[in-house]
Amino acid sequence: METKLARISQLSGENPDMVFTSIGHLIDKEMLRQCHNAMEKDKAVGIDGVDKETYEANLDENLENLVERLKKKSYKPQSARRVEIPKENGKTRPLNIYCYEDKLVQEALRRILEAVFEPHFYDEMMGFRPNRGCHMAIRKLDGMIMHNLTSYVLDADIRDSSTI
Repeated sequence: METKLARISQLSGENPDMVFTSIGHLIDKEMLRQCHNAMEKDKAVGIDGVDKETYEANLDENLENLVERLKKKSYKPQSARRVEIPKENGKTRPLNIYCYEDKLVQEALRRILEAVFEPHFYDEMMGFRPNRGCHMAIRKLDGMIMHNLTSYVLDADIRDSSTI
């Protein structure tokens, strides 16, 4: 599976205008098994109460059933369980907790979409990308300011749109 995703990534990088019209077939039992193996244990469970260990009890059967529903387009994600996470300022932040099977499908889609779109991002783009994060962005910004002519720095704070 990794070879197929690497090939898609290569084609996407070499042909920026290429349109991938049929990539759903990549979500097969093998890919879903890889996603399952990569999934962390002891994560919060969705409304169905199924965790990794429970799903693993009948893994082959569960994956075959999921692939079949995906192929027939009869797969329907379940509702997410919403939890309010307290913040330091006394407010709360909503967090959706998805069912285990939905997490598997999301991870498979993330892998495919990452293979298609990752080659099109600049190295300076850090948000929500593999092997990148806030600290790397700060180091890069520090290097740019210290080693290049800098006329100004803009600091913008994105706030909750419901208060606007």
